Amino acid sequence: MRVMGVDPGLTRCGVGVVDGAPGTPLRLVHVTVVRTGADEPIATRLLGIETGIEALMDELRPDAVAVERVFSQQNVRTVMGTAQAAGVAMLAAARRGLPVAMHTPSEAKAAVTGNGRADKAQVTAMVTRLLRLDGAPKPADAADALALAICHVWRGGAQARLEAARLGTRTRTRGGAGQ
Repeated sequence: MRVMGVDPGLTRCGVGVVDGAPGTPLRLVHVTVVRTGADEPIATRLLGIETGIEALMDELRPDAVAVERVFSQQNVRTVMGTAQAAGVAMLAAARRGLPVAMHTPSEAKAAVTGNGRADKAQVTAMVTRLLRLDGAPKPADAADALALAICHVWRGGAQARLEAARLGTRTRTRGGAGQ
């Protein structure tokens, strides 16, 4: 499975793509940060993020997209921008018919380090180790995007099977005898 992880942000939007499956070695496909200028209008920034993510999706052809679930912070303006960037990534995936999963920062941290409260240095170190990289991905947004992709590779398959089973049960119930 090829998963694109997106660590949304208006100034720096981390994008990491990983190939792998549970129980097999992971392989880095690509990692980058889509950047926009803080002095640009919000609409222009969102367009820049969309253009960057769309180009990467066209080039790298992920099977699924994992986006960081936006969580409440004290700075509402930051949360809004992050949520808007996340929406752009989800829209780009939906436009291609790709499944989208959302993982919290603590889920991604727990997946790669075993500790949902790990700091950025620990996450970066484990991403570097798991992908057998010569150097740490920089900036932290890039490492976080890779952590999201890894989290989805390891957890997403099970989540998808559970969801398919849940939907299959509903379909059978609705389409059962007497209907």
